[in-house]
Amino acid sequence: MKIAIGCDHTALALKETIKNYLDSRMIPYEDFGTFTSESSDYPRIAELVSKAILSGQFDRGILMCGTGIGMSISANKFPGIRATAVSEPYSAILARRHNNVNVLCFGARVVAGGLATLITEGWLNASFEGGRHQRRVDMITRIEQRNLLPAVENHQALPAEPPAEPPAEPSAEPSIEPPAEPPVEEIDEDSDLT
Repeated sequence: MKIAIGCDHTALALKETIKNYLDSRMIPYEDFGTFTSESSDYPRIAELVSKAILSGQFDRGILMCGTGIGMSISANKFPGIRATAVSEPYSAILARRHNNVNVLCFGARVVAGGLATLITEGWLNASFEGGRHQRRVDMITRIEQRNLLPAVENHQALPAEPPAEPPAEPSAEPSIEPPAEPPVEEIDEDSDLT
């Protein structure tokens, strides 16, 4: 088994803890970044790890960010990737056994090193059970395939970064007038109101 691992700047220290755990078990891995504490964009790391798994060079991936949620959302944009964010070992184990999750995600702001190690250990030791679970994973794959966007020919690819929006032109504040007060009916004090 070979693991692709990555994190954003918030999980740099946690990634080192997980790498030390993988080293202790002699599980080969490759670190796809980030490598500094400078602010980084988690979708780029999730893309690198996901593509590495889909290439067949890696069996599974581990992604970390602040909560694990952004990484899992990003990784799940790739057909064939089944990523989940977990914060305790039981969900990690069942994610592997029942959902054949191939990318484990967790957050440095949610779990500390010891718990992250237990989560990783449970997930790595678990095996996909197949059977009724295989049928459900196949259903997920069919849903994924039905909802792929068709390839568009003769169109330029989207840029890696969206173009910067031009600064908004200052506009005069619209004048806001208070609503007109409803007319007050005069009451004839001599009339019988009952």
